[in-house]
Parts: sequence; C-alpha cells; structure tokens
Amino acid sequence: MEPWYLYVGFIAFVIAMLLVDLKVFHGEAHEPSTRESALWVVFWIGLGVIFGIIVAVWKGGDAAGAYFAGFLIEKALSVDNMFVFIVIFGYFSVPKAYQHQVLFYGILGALVFRGLFIAAGVALIEQFEWVIYIFGAFLIFTAWRLARSTGEQVDPSKNKLLLLVRRFVPSTDGYRGHRVFVHEAGRRMATPIFAVLLVIASTDVVFAVDSIPAIFAITDEAFIVLAANIFAVMGLRAAYFVIVGALSRFQYLNYGLAVVLGLVGLKMLTSDVYHPPVWITLGAVVVVLGVAVLASLWATRDAEGEQTPPPAVRSPSG
Repeated sequence: MEPWYLYVGFIAFVIAMLLVDLKVFHGEAHEPSTRESALWVVFWIGLGVIFGIIVAVWKGGDAAGAYFAGFLIEKALSVDNMFVFIVIFGYFSVPKAYQHQVLFYGILGALVFRGLFIAAGVALIEQFEWVIYIFGAFLIFTAWRLARSTGEQVDPSKNKLLLLVRRFVPSTDGYRGHRVFVHEAGRRMATPIFAVLLVIASTDVVFAVDSIPAIFAITDEAFIVLAANIFAVMGLRAAYFVIVGALSRFQYLNYGLAVVLGLVGLKMLTSDVYHPPVWITLGAVVVVLGVAVLASLWATRDAEGEQTPPPAVRSPSG
C-alpha cells in the first residue's frame, strides 16, 4: 500500500492540470478547434506515457505493463462515454461553445466516481478474496451485453434524475451562457446545464461500475489502478472534439471491447489456476483493440468525409 501523501500529491497534480486546462486555455466560451483539441490529446496521452515510464523505473516492468494495459482498456472503454455525450448534447441542444466546459465538469465527476469505486474495490478484495470471482463473472456478463449492444439508444428523457429535476427544481427556459445557476425573478434557478450535468453524472456512475473491475483483473495495486483510470479519462474532453465526427466509423470497437472484457473476466475466474504474465495481457489488449479499430476503419473507408448520423450507443443502464 502506497503512503497517503503519494495519493494526495498525485490528486493535487491532477486537479492543478485540469484547472490549467479550464481556466488558462479555455477561460472563454468558444468552440475548440480540431488543432487545439489535438494538441491537448497529445499532451494528456504524453503525460500518461511519461507516468508509465516513471512506474517502470520506480516499480519495475510488471507494474508498468499493468499500468499500460489498464490505461488502454480504460481509454477504449471511454469511447462509450463519447457516444453518450453526443446523444446528451443533442437532446439538450447544448451550444458547441459551452460543450467543453460541460465536459470538464462531467469528466471531473467521472474521476470522483472512479476514485470512490476503486477505493471500495480495493477494500472488498482485501477483506473478501472471493469478490474477485464476482468481478470476473460481472465482466463476462458485461462483455456479452456489449457484444449485443448494436442498435440500442440512450434516451436522456427517461433518466430518473432528469425527471426529478424537471419536477422539483425551478429552471430557466434557456441557456444563460455556461452558468449552471442564475438569480432570476427573485429566486435561484437552474439552467439547462444543471440537468445536462446530472444526466452525465448518472451515466458516469454506471460506466465506472462497468470499467473498474476490468483493471482489477490486471492489478490490485490501488495507486496503479487509480493512475491508469485518471490518465485514461483526463484526455477524454479534448479527444471528443477531435474524433466526434469519426465515432460512427468505429463500428467494430464494441466487439473488440467485448473480447477484451471477456478475456480479463476469464483471467479473474481462473486466477487460482493460471496467472499469465502481465505482458501477455498487455499484448492481447493491444492486438484485439488494434484489430477492432483497423477493421472498423477499413470497413468504413468509403464513408470517410461523408456526413453520417450519430452512432447507435449502448445504454449504460444495460
């Protein structure tokens, strides 16, 4: 178990970088350009790779391999979040100039939820080793559900939190810049961004439940699990603006993810019988996801540059 001050320092660094991203480079509401977003994607991925190198020097090759395997799995799973963001932003007609700030709060919420679930997962595994088999079975079920998810749609109007907001929270009839709350007509009122954030937060919870067990199949070191999740999620906002137009081309990614989740679930269920080296796990993740992405791009090569409708997405509620 790593000392508590290592967690505090790491989380402080992450918060500082997110604030620099929001306040310095996105201080004014605007629609991020592809070039600007691409630079931020490179920046966040670069940070993640640098951290992996530090882990290799600090804790050895196996720990670094576990980190990179977890990083790749969580990065690929975060594509599901992008699909959902498209649907939510379309449903609420969120102006593009405000989307990057909404994503900031949504991703901040995702980091918090993942931190909570990681802490709970570590505590459960330490107290009850048999929980690992529940995680394994859950991952295989998630893999099966993901493989069958083509054609499902997320419907924000059915979100229970949104229904409660509309019933009990006084709200404005339109956006007020990127503000979440405003004072109007003598009272405090929520803008539509408040509802957007609640819908994103509720889906973040379910995505965290789906993704956290996957990395526990690779390592049970809490700090490695936390770092892999954070670095995978932090670049999600910039990546959204880079590849949002191309998401519909990743038509086989859900099958690749299903295979990866099935493999790590099986790894958990057979952990007492066989424990493959971490580099085999990392290699399998790279090969499976690489094949899924390349096959998707090849199958949709004729659609490049064409306007395609928003892709079907799996419902996070399963």
